[in-house]
Amino acid sequence: MPFLLILFFLAALLVFLSVVIVQQGTVAVVTIFGKYARIMMPGLNFKIPFVEFIYRRVSIQNQSVELAFQAITADQANVNFKAMLVYSVLNQEEETIKNVAFKFIDQASFMQALIRTIEGSIRSFVATKRQAEILGLRGEIIEHVKAQIDTLLESWGYHLIDLQLNDIAFDEIIMRSMAQVVASSNLKAAAENEGQALLITKTKAAEAEGNAIQISAEAEKNASQLRGQGVALFREEVAKGMAESAKVMTEAKLDASLILFSIWTEAIKHFAENGKGNVIFLDGSTEGMDKTMKQLLAVEKMGGITTEKPAQ
Repeated sequence: MPFLLILFFLAALLVFLSVVIVQQGTVAVVTIFGKYARIMMPGLNFKIPFVEFIYRRVSIQNQSVELAFQAITADQANVNFKAMLVYSVLNQEEETIKNVAFKFIDQASFMQALIRTIEGSIRSFVATKRQAEILGLRGEIIEHVKAQIDTLLESWGYHLIDLQLNDIAFDEIIMRSMAQVVASSNLKAAAENEGQALLITKTKAAEAEGNAIQISAEAEKNASQLRGQGVALFREEVAKGMAESAKVMTEAKLDASLILFSIWTEAIKHFAENGKGNVIFLDGSTEGMDKTMKQLLAVEKMGGITTEKPAQ
């Protein structure tokens, strides 16, 4: 009975040592006396106890690591980078898994080589660029790194999925100077815009004033023409009235000079009725009246001479 119990215990121990469970997302590398033998896929697997050993479990899932390092530009400016690296095993083929398992002594050595390789690639790229160019070259830096290390990573059994440059910052002194440059550029642009706006405002105001002057001059011109036409029509009507009066008086065998006398008296009446305090001196004596009538007759004769048509 004790022998059977011991035999059962040894059998259970042998089964326990033979069973290997590989987690999803990983593969197990099996060696026999230190030499590569095979790989175990996820799930339940068996191995020969005391002969086969699990050398390493290799993750085939995506892995990430954060980087923080410094680079120097061509004009000697320090640039601080913060990046995130996403990588994974190239595929699940046997040769790829063997590379991943045996290329490096451990995972820490691989991570150190990977990080230093990426940092060196970025530093070599930044060293050829000037400070002012770096912030606009985020995409070019990533493409440069991928082109530089893709082949190398494939030889290690990995490939680079993504490289994100989360932060690119310069030293504090450089950042302050860059901020001053941006601020001065903004002030310059604002001044230029303000100057342009003022120029446009002045130009529009001048154009409006010129248009107003032109319209006013045109209106004054039209008003003057209308006033002149009104005066001309008034004179024409006065002349017609006087001619008609002279004709009637001639037919009535009266002296036409009475018309001039009537006009003179009407003018005096108008002065008296519509005067605003102005003083007008008129000679009301017999000699003054006679002198005024002679002057009016002389004007009439002059008008008669200028308007008289020659005899046919």
